Amino acid sequence: MEKTAIEYADFAEFDRRQRGIERHLLAAFLGGLAVGFIGMLTAGRGPGWIGHVYDPYVYLAMALAVGASASGFGWALLTTFLAAVASLVAAMGGSALRGDLAFDVVGGSAAGLNWTIALLVGTGLLAYVTRRKDRWGDYAAGVIGALVLADVVDRATPGFIGDERSFWPMPAVLIGAAAIGVMLALRRGAGGRARALVCALGLAGLFATGLAAAMGGWITVAV
Repeated sequence: MEKTAIEYADFAEFDRRQRGIERHLLAAFLGGLAVGFIGMLTAGRGPGWIGHVYDPYVYLAMALAVGASASGFGWALLTTFLAAVASLVAAMGGSALRGDLAFDVVGGSAAGLNWTIALLVGTGLLAYVTRRKDRWGDYAAGVIGALVLADVVDRATPGFIGDERSFWPMPAVLIGAAAIGVMLALRRGAGGRARALVCALGLAGLFATGLAAAMGGWITVAV
């Protein structure tokens, strides 16, 4: 009798886990559709910095939420990719409704589109790793923060590759502060937060220094 009760409890737990995975898959798909469709319908309306904030930071927030809530590393990979593709399809649909069907509606170009998808999937995987309570979780949170901060620096600095004058100062400050806040919220304890912050600032600083050196001609980049 006791063995039967244990087997039933195991089965019930397995069933709850499977239902949770199914709900997560559906939520990732619908969330990706909503993010992509809303982003395309609002593109070009209002101040220019709104579009710059939405693409890519809302997409990154979506990937972060999907990856952090996944039930396993493989599921984080699958659901984040599903959400990224769903957002792309929705963005293309919204673009078609506006009479401008294009395959580079997210990322600005074909190469930018591929980079955006890779960045979203990578962010989702890193977000799942942040659930670890050891240093790897701290470093994963730090890398996520560094990715956002590096992009903010690139957009906000005149003469850099992604220079966008409307992005400075308020959008850049708000996005940078939000990135640091989310990164710290992903960790528990002063030590973990300190490691994540040092990792983020260090990697973002290296990126900014390298980019400045390349743009200034101090480093020759072979193409």
